[in-house]
Amino acid sequence: MSRAFTREEDSENAIAGVGERPVSQHRNLVTERGLAQIEENLADLRDILAKAERKADRERIAVVSRDLRYWTARRESAELSVPEPGSDVVRFGMGVTIESDDGKKVHWKIVGEDEADPTKGSISHVSPMAVALFGKKIGDLASVNGKEWEIVKLSES
Repeated sequence: MSRAFTREEDSENAIAGVGERPVSQHRNLVTERGLAQIEENLADLRDILAKAERKADRERIAVVSRDLRYWTARRESAELSVPEPGSDVVRFGMGVTIESDDGKKVHWKIVGEDEADPTKGSISHVSPMAVALFGKKIGDLASVNGKEWEIVKLSES
């Protein structure tokens, strides 16, 4: 097929050797902070794109354009979800402290996929741990990968 019949967007991606960022098929639940992060990413990328266009940096334009498409899709599908105040069961957006049989305690905040960062104490709502915790109360057990964890505390953050 002639290059004349390819989309410009495809040509840009080929230049930089970048493919599209995969978009999750799960519901795009977000916390208020997660929604703000999406907006920040979009604003930053628009600024970066404008600078790349002024410099005619085709590789940078391709990469930033791809990221803009990703974050635009995530913004369009975002569903803000705020936990019900005083909820006594684990829900999206809540903090959960769990304890293993050996006394190890871990605290997780259950957030959207793009917002999750286990090194900072947040996990995605589609992670096995979050799925095992949803709907449970303090004192209930959640099993993940053959290990049981007791829910010892719930918090709104």
